[in-house]
Amino acid sequence: MNDYILSVLLGVVEGLTEFLPVSSTAHLRITEALLHVDLTDPYWKMYTVVIQLGAILALLLLFLTRVVDLLRTFPKGERGNRTKWNHPLSLIAIAFVVTAIPAFLLHKLVDKHLESLAIIAWALLIGGILMWVVDLWSTANDPRTRALDEMTVPQAIWIGFCQIFSAVFPGTSRSMSTITGGQIVGMTRTAALEFSFLLSIPIMVTSTGYELVRTLHPKVTAGDTLTPLVMDTHRWIVLLIGLFISFLVALGVVDWFLNWVRSHGFGVFAAYRIILGIALLIWGKHIH
Repeated sequence: MNDYILSVLLGVVEGLTEFLPVSSTAHLRITEALLHVDLTDPYWKMYTVVIQLGAILALLLLFLTRVVDLLRTFPKGERGNRTKWNHPLSLIAIAFVVTAIPAFLLHKLVDKHLESLAIIAWALLIGGILMWVVDLWSTANDPRTRALDEMTVPQAIWIGFCQIFSAVFPGTSRSMSTITGGQIVGMTRTAALEFSFLLSIPIMVTSTGYELVRTLHPKVTAGDTLTPLVMDTHRWIVLLIGLFISFLVALGVVDWFLNWVRSHGFGVFAAYRIILGIALLIWGKHIH
């Protein structure tokens, strides 16, 4: 398949799935397997990670007013009852650090798991069951944390810890880890979802930037044995196409997802994960 058309298809897949709790990495990996994209090729492995930056930029644009409000109200918060330690921006920073350090130390394990459809299948299946159970339990128990200004430091640490699993096991989904983790510690769907969106900005900007740098200049990271990837004009255009398409598609998905969750919850996404995980376990070996 022509690389430009391939990049458009992958951009659509990324934009559709980045913020849904179904794992964009899993869907990119499955699509690449079906289209016989070689993930042992350093370029396509880098592409699979860096393309997510397009969707993140869309999220940053959509949440720009919210981010400005958080900056404006630091450190006392909108209600005047926050400090520099538990303001929403501080909680995002805490969760980011809790996630980022283990993910950085385990990046070689992450690379290995990215190529395994079996790990992705199990992560989809187990994550779907967990998300369904937790959503039903949370709804029945009337969550107390209804806004970011009501969150606590332990909640942020817990959510950051949950994010580690999505970093190490592709198919888990960052949004699923954050949302389900938030619901477990008493957050409403909308509060957990907003925190998930805001936390994904620093996490994904950092991870995509790191992946691009260590692929193009592997000597900057001790222990990397990658051969420096030469990016010619063709490769840059292919990558930029994917970034642009994922940006456009994600713009339309985020608002829809927010409205859907407020009215319907996460049950349909949990069911989809379970079905896809089972299908991948059954037929995955035929699409390598």
